[in-house]
Amino acid sequence: MTDALIVDAVRTPTGKRSGGLSHVHPVDLAATSLAALMRRVSIDPSLVDDVIFGCVDQFGAQSMNIARNAWLSAGFDQSVPGVTIERQCGSSQQAISFASQVIRSGDADCIVAGGVEVMSTVPIMSALFQGEKAGTGHAWKGEGWRRRFGSEEITQFRGAELIAERWGLERRRLEDFAVSSHQRAFAAWEAGRFDREVEPVEGVVRDEGIRPDTSVKVLEGLKPIRPDGRLTAGTSSQISDAAAAVLVASDSFVRRHHLDAMVKVHTCVVVGSDPIEMLSGPIPATQKLLSRSGVQLDEVGLFECNEAFASVVLAWQDSLGIDADRVNVNGGAISLGHPLGATGARIATSLVHEMVRSSTRYGVQTMCEGAGMANATLYELVAF
Repeated sequence: MTDALIVDAVRTPTGKRSGGLSHVHPVDLAATSLAALMRRVSIDPSLVDDVIFGCVDQFGAQSMNIARNAWLSAGFDQSVPGVTIERQCGSSQQAISFASQVIRSGDADCIVAGGVEVMSTVPIMSALFQGEKAGTGHAWKGEGWRRRFGSEEITQFRGAELIAERWGLERRRLEDFAVSSHQRAFAAWEAGRFDREVEPVEGVVRDEGIRPDTSVKVLEGLKPIRPDGRLTAGTSSQISDAAAAVLVASDSFVRRHHLDAMVKVHTCVVVGSDPIEMLSGPIPATQKLLSRSGVQLDEVGLFECNEAFASVVLAWQDSLGIDADRVNVNGGAISLGHPLGATGARIATSLVHEMVRSSTRYGVQTMCEGAGMANATLYELVAF
């Protein structure tokens, strides 16, 4: 079986809600990441076998197969197809997994994977809310669901609070984590660690959501999202706009076209978890990933666990005994933003660039997802 290698990865800056990227059409934002990627790898775009993009709210400007539309909008060969997938927040991480699986099977040699979400234009759960307004029904509350789960509240906010309660995570610790995220992201930009991975768009050159001057004192003044809850907007991910793209190719393709690969996609897994608690899936996903790969926890030098909420990462960290200094070393979604369908590819992009920069052999990416799911991916530095 052939290896699936990441040749290069690029992302746009992450724009904050109603910020510098909010006026950019999602197709054009995705096309920007695709164009930047193809410039960097310097291959004939017609050699790409497929384009697999993640996008969560496939509604309005993000509907009608944005992967295909973005590729064509970037001016590339019309013979290359595209498909848009949705596994909630893990959509573009799943896109990379699907790409690597097809490569390893031998059915393709070169696939572009990535994701996009412009939440300023297409708000979260737009399709759900508009569907209800149109009288087409709720997305999941059919009779089978009602029989199984009754009238249980299903929201990410409740899930995040349930996790905080179950793992005994006090508000102060959540706030300390959030402050650290902003400090790490700011330090990464100041040190130039994001320069290689980010393609400026429309005059936006840096991630807009970073607040280097935030503090626990500032966060203490925020109201909880839920009455008597522990989580606030400051300890939650930000609504954002961004796109990211990754080139995945077979080892024979890389050799044939004289390319330099960054990492090998070593192992990919996905799991289901409690849909009520919803966000604890990264724990069993990481356990399954390490078991299947044969790589030990202490062999992994870098971890990325999506900061959907501070409670998600801290519960995962505590459950697995992972040192904080190996987790989200350049910040996460609390500071960098969480553009839903783009986040998986954004995290992958940041992780593989950091692995190369720091000569780290193994890196793990995982993230919680709506309806109780989680992806986990192990990358191995090609230099090893």
